[in-house]
Amino acid sequence: MHSFAPMGFINNIGPMGLIVIAVVVLVLFGRGKISSLMGEVGKGITAFKRGVDDGKKELDDSLADAKDVTPEDEKDKA
Repeated sequence: MHSFAPMGFINNIGPMGLIVIAVVVLVLFGRGKISSLMGEVGKGITAFKRGVDDGKKELDDSLADAKDVTPEDEKDKA
């Protein structure tokens, strides 16, 4: 009886297996389709990074605008 972990076979793919998979994908989809797909993936990654940077900037701006509302007599206790 074999017990296979889900997606456990990926650990057994060597460099030759990756080359075979790459060749099969290239034959099925063609170079032009893969090229355009990679371009779209690149645009998506760029947009994601831009969104993360904008979120960080927005968070930093809101933290800079935050006011300290601690009462004066409580500030000395810290």
